[in-house]
Amino acid sequence: MKIKQSKGDRAFIIFLYILFALFALICAYPFYYLIINSISANDLSAAGKVNFIPHAIQFQNYIDVLKLNGLGTAMLVSVGRTVLGTICTVMASAFLGFMFTQENMWHRKFWYRFMVITMYFNAGLIPMYMTMRSLHLTNTFWVYIIPAIVQPFNVIMVKTYVESIPASLQEAAQIDGAGVLTIFWKVILPTSKPILATIAIWAAVGQWNSFQDTLIYITDQKLYSLQYLLYTYLNQASSLATLVKNSGNVSAVANLATQQTPTSIRMTISVIVVLPILFIYPIFQKYFVKGIMIGSVKG
Repeated sequence: MKIKQSKGDRAFIIFLYILFALFALICAYPFYYLIINSISANDLSAAGKVNFIPHAIQFQNYIDVLKLNGLGTAMLVSVGRTVLGTICTVMASAFLGFMFTQENMWHRKFWYRFMVITMYFNAGLIPMYMTMRSLHLTNTFWVYIIPAIVQPFNVIMVKTYVESIPASLQEAAQIDGAGVLTIFWKVILPTSKPILATIAIWAAVGQWNSFQDTLIYITDQKLYSLQYLLYTYLNQASSLATLVKNSGNVSAVANLATQQTPTSIRMTISVIVVLPILFIYPIFQKYFVKGIMIGSVKG
């Protein structure tokens, strides 16, 4: 049925389209600014002359940055922790959220409240480091995975979502003789895709962007994450040229400093860090809003 719109309604709709288009451009411009400065001439970028259109397009910045020592190993570490950490976090959140909805779980209310308390109390950095050290997790890949598996907020989101699923689905499975694990795998997981996709985005972004755990727990360079390595180069960008002047050594880092400016290094590194995680959002976007809304409001 076609609804007639007045001139005022059409004008308001056009205004909304223009407003949201401008808002989208404002949100997208910082990423666009990073990209065009990373592929423009380094002297123009350093002078602040690249604002809307790239000038003298070149990709040498990326070629040089990707030649940095240890970058390949750091990339594998970051990809590995992001993939494995996201899978573990999503599965743990899904299973615990499901179990906290089961009336026959042993001391269900106690364990749920015990988990929620951890959201408000933190022992601090030194006790956390001592705990990781006593568990022999420092200088191991598992220090990236194990501490982040159980996230109370994610568990609460899944629990709220599962409570919104009709109880008749579980009851029908129980009548057919399904156990707890069967109900979880064949009933809960297939119907919980929106909230699990939402948690997957949060976990993946958190794992990919994290560098402080490397700073605190890791001294073995083979276990450096990409973000920590690039964070190091990012902080050293402004002093690399001076360092090369004072030392006669020619290395990959020195070559990078003599050919590029601190601005080009910062822009290129920022793009390398940001772009991979941006590709995750389009994949899970159709689930994201639904997962947030249903997981945050019961009923």
